[in-house]
Amino acid sequence: MKLLVTGGAGFIGSHFVRMLLDDRFTGWEGARVTVLDKLTYAGNRANLPATHPRLDFVRGDICDTDLLCDLLPGHDAVVHFAAESHVDRSISGPADFFRTNVLGTQSVMEAALRCGTERVVHVSTDEVYGSIEDGAWTEDWPLLPNTPYAASKAGSDLVARSYWRTHGIDVSITRCSNNYGPYQHPEKLIPLFVTHLLQGQSVPLYGKGHNVREWLHVEDHCRAIGLVLNKGGAGETYNVGGGNERTNLDITQALIDLCGADWSQVRRVPDRKGHDLRYALDDSKIRQELGYAPRIAFDQGLADTVAWYRDNTDWWQHTDTRVSR
Repeated sequence: MKLLVTGGAGFIGSHFVRMLLDDRFTGWEGARVTVLDKLTYAGNRANLPATHPRLDFVRGDICDTDLLCDLLPGHDAVVHFAAESHVDRSISGPADFFRTNVLGTQSVMEAALRCGTERVVHVSTDEVYGSIEDGAWTEDWPLLPNTPYAASKAGSDLVARSYWRTHGIDVSITRCSNNYGPYQHPEKLIPLFVTHLLQGQSVPLYGKGHNVREWLHVEDHCRAIGLVLNKGGAGETYNVGGGNERTNLDITQALIDLCGADWSQVRRVPDRKGHDLRYALDDSKIRQELGYAPRIAFDQGLADTVAWYRDNTDWWQHTDTRVSR
């Protein structure tokens, strides 16, 4: 068995690859994996084993269809993580997001079509649904993205679906809630706050801090993707939730406590343009049909994540967070 993982040097993709190499996905024990990653600022070769007998690393762009067609023959499936994913960066520079997320996904799907690749899993986000005041989104909810990032991911979902509907490619789409865990680039909320608080620096809290997100440990997310890879239906979408709703104020307080900091390090900043108030996923479909359930309790997962950043300062001290809030 052989798997191509796009964006496999990023946060979630590298975690999936490490789990694969540890034989943690049923049916893929002993499988080889090819990682294709452009190594932009958010991709890090150090997120993966330096060497492994079953790992091949290729530095390249998912928009290069010819490269993908060179790589794909002999692979049984593609798990497509590669994406630009930071909302703030999408507001200041949206073109890269539409190129990578929409045209890149089209390139991946076209290469899969040309090469006869049997299976594709396209990894997306709950942000494509927009914002919800009450209740939770099902997979049938309309796509109402509110930021360039979310719009580019919604576009990529539609591209993937179109290749299923038009060409019959066996593709499934996953939409996850906010991920956290080790190896996450320090531009995202939890690692940004942790790395700043540990250094005695201030952290920026948007607006009143009342925005609500549902948090999912990256390991639970990757287990869900493994289930979808093995048992997901063609043309089907699966929400992957964590069941842990927290306001940004809640997260800030928890991180202050875990880092031994205090509220004097928190500075209020103007709210972000198009800032969605609340995300919430109804993930009963993947639970009932594929047997998914998150295993990592949020409080323990968050404590373990803070400990990882405390113990791995060399990994994050020189990363680029200039656009972060």
